[in-house]
Amino acid sequence: MRILIDECIDERFRNSLRGHDCQTARYAGLAGLKNGDLLTAAETAKFDVLLTMDQGIEYQQNLTGRSIAIIIFRTKSNRLKDLLPHVPACLGYIESIQPGQIVRIES
Repeated sequence: MRILIDECIDERFRNSLRGHDCQTARYAGLAGLKNGDLLTAAETAKFDVLLTMDQGIEYQQNLTGRSIAIIIFRTKSNRLKDLLPHVPACLGYIESIQPGQIVRIES
């Protein structure tokens, strides 16, 4: 899977998702884009999943017909130490998530 990691997530988190092509928004040249524009650019770049902490994205964006899925982290913070315990859940969702789907990982 091609995974895009939003700017709000510690970029070192990409190293935890072995076996997947993970890029940060900054590395992919998508830094500064907001919600709809970010999703469109990510789809154009052939990303399958967006990882974010943006709690409002699921209410602001209609994913019907989209080719990208979103995993939203609801953790204590965006620090790596707070994200790492959720790697197994994240990997599980990555394996089963479908385009246009939104799932949440909560602490």
